[in-house]
Amino acid sequence: MKNKFSIIVIIFFLIFCFGIFYKGLDNSNIYAPKIKDKKNIPIFKAKDFNSNIYINSEKIFKEDTFYIVNIWASWCVPCRTEHPLLMVLSKNHSAKLIGLNYRDNLNNAKKFIKELGNPYSQILIDSDGILSVEFGAYGVPETFIIDKNKKIIRKFTGPINKEITEEIKLIIK
Repeated sequence: MKNKFSIIVIIFFLIFCFGIFYKGLDNSNIYAPKIKDKKNIPIFKAKDFNSNIYINSEKIFKEDTFYIVNIWASWCVPCRTEHPLLMVLSKNHSAKLIGLNYRDNLNNAKKFIKELGNPYSQILIDSDGILSVEFGAYGVPETFIIDKNKKIIRKFTGPINKEITEEIKLIIK
């Protein structure tokens, strides 16, 4: 009798554990932080990609201009995928495209740009990743739209595609 009771308790316990684990499969554990509407851009100093000289954010971002900030790295496969679309966006004169090179080897990043072309009006170096975090990024690639008042109005997580490119064109129009 005691043996049967133990087996029944073990079976119910296993069914209970299976139910909990099965229910957990339905929950997505992908975390995407929300960006507040119209968040101010961070004030920073960063090294210029080509000159290796520090430049202040106030000299980069002027009022009355839209900016597209794209966080990228040479080791990032999705960055390579979205690069042709960035080349297309760079031809749109309604906004300036700023690149933020994230935790990258400078020589590899320069090879990346030389191989695929440079869509950016300026590239900044974020060797430790802190500047990207201040913008609100948590990975690469990420793209931010900055309005004429120096506020982040839209964030795109992951590589941009044709639909996102069209949406960006509508925003910066």
